[in-house]
Amino acid sequence: MFRPTREPQNKRHVRSSYFVVGEGALGDTPDDGPAEPSPLSDVAALRRFRFSRLGPKAEESQQLDRATRQALAEAMTDRAQTQPNTKDRTVPAGFTYLGQFVDHDLTLDATAAHLEDDITVGQLLQGRSPALDLDSLYGLGPNHPFDRRFYQDDGIRLKTGTTAPVPGDDRTNRALAGFDLPRVGVGSLISERRRALIPDPRNDENLPVAQIHCAFIRFHNRFAAELAGKGVSSAVLFESAREAVVKHYQWVVRHDFLPRIVDRAIVDEVFAKGRRIFEPEPDRQNLPTMPIEFSVAAYRLGHSMVRGAYNWNRIFDNGGGTLVRLFVFTGTSGNFSPRPEDLGNPEAGTLESLPTNWIADFRRLFDFGAAGRADLAVDDAQFNVAKRIDTLLVNPLADLPLGTFGGRGQPAPPAVELNLAFRNLTRANMMSLASGQQLVEHLRKRRVNVRELPASAFDNRPGGAQLGDDLRRKLVRNCPLWFYILREAELNAGERLTGLGGRIVAEVFHRAMEGSRYSIVRDPFWRPFLSPVEDRRKAGTFEMTDLLLYAFEQNAELLNPVGV
Repeated sequence: MFRPTREPQNKRHVRSSYFVVGEGALGDTPDDGPAEPSPLSDVAALRRFRFSRLGPKAEESQQLDRATRQALAEAMTDRAQTQPNTKDRTVPAGFTYLGQFVDHDLTLDATAAHLEDDITVGQLLQGRSPALDLDSLYGLGPNHPFDRRFYQDDGIRLKTGTTAPVPGDDRTNRALAGFDLPRVGVGSLISERRRALIPDPRNDENLPVAQIHCAFIRFHNRFAAELAGKGVSSAVLFESAREAVVKHYQWVVRHDFLPRIVDRAIVDEVFAKGRRIFEPEPDRQNLPTMPIEFSVAAYRLGHSMVRGAYNWNRIFDNGGGTLVRLFVFTGTSGNFSPRPEDLGNPEAGTLESLPTNWIADFRRLFDFGAAGRADLAVDDAQFNVAKRIDTLLVNPLADLPLGTFGGRGQPAPPAVELNLAFRNLTRANMMSLASGQQLVEHLRKRRVNVRELPASAFDNRPGGAQLGDDLRRKLVRNCPLWFYILREAELNAGERLTGLGGRIVAEVFHRAMEGSRYSIVRDPFWRPFLSPVEDRRKAGTFEMTDLLLYAFEQNAELLNPVGV
């Protein structure tokens, strides 16, 4: 039985219920079967994050039963297939976790924790819609009585955290301000004191995402300080800084992140000619929704890009940054304790903030050499690249820490329910998500030319999940959308999403940018201006490396304080 635990929304990685516009609320079921929609009052519906469907609902006979889902999940996380850590892609590994940071931004409802009289109707509606506006960084802003706790006393800059010194050498045995997330710091339990003081606790769920969040805090704070130094009025300083930061972030997503995970031709077509399958001509008053085909299937491509271990920094080199450790050294999933016996115990350990020796070396996660800074490039042996997009997940994802889905402090579920692939497949079942074949047929009826995978696409091949004959026959008829989209990418040499998956992801991102408060889609003549590399700034180039260079003042010591 699939039993996701119930924690307050936005404090867990996995939703327990989805409000689908036109259907109602779809929640967990005791038998893993399709959820029956529950009608909501107008007021209740207004307070729920708004999902939608691109295609038809699957019939129960078209879905995989529990045993078949388990067999498929085990094939996708088979240690014999996923163990090699070969560098088979060229995408820097940092984009795996930037993608997760972006996902949290898209799906955060910054108003969920607030009472009706704390927020305006405009904030309520915007908060219930997917957007790329960095609500996960800003919350509802410094003027909101609840969210001002995320800000420094000036009401402009965001709070930062300080790492904990640990024995080792003079680089690790020191506390460093600005290299950890801000933390609550008070409470009777150490788990309460460790809690990240940020709008979206999911950004403290694994260490790479947490460190990327720290980089965005620096990015905002530095630009806000520059505006203040230029005499910009305090009345408009925060929103001026926020608008610039959000638009530079959207530019990174559009021009650097998306073309690395989706066929460039699809991305360019969607952003030049508009959308064809998702809210193609919305009324101006209509805010975006989130297709469950994106949330529950297409955008879970990032799970395939995760590696089992990384060359994290000087201290944890040669694969020393294992995936398990990257969960442990967080406040949401872990406890900052290196002792194996403390794993899963939120009250274990003595540290209340990130130890200094676990600060990221960003030079190993993003390619500064390609940005014209060869002095910041690392050797190929140290550099981390993402795993290719295919139907295999690294084996550690078959045994998730309980903290990643809100299960800490509760009885452990059956082992298969800790398998991320099984959880994804089961979530799709509960949502009656259309199969890949169903969705292709649906789009063809709307005269959208998307090619269906032939039966031979489900044959076993090196570098993909190895399917038994019975399982293969089932997938040829009705393949879960998530697996179908990963198989499309796998047949595309594992480079990028293409076909159905590429179309869904590109269009949802375009709509989310269009519906954001600040939008480079609605402001097509805007160009970035914060790259510290002069030639790139003049050319209007701004990528993730430019954002990091600006945030860390082009200083190698700040990009990698643990040293070489």
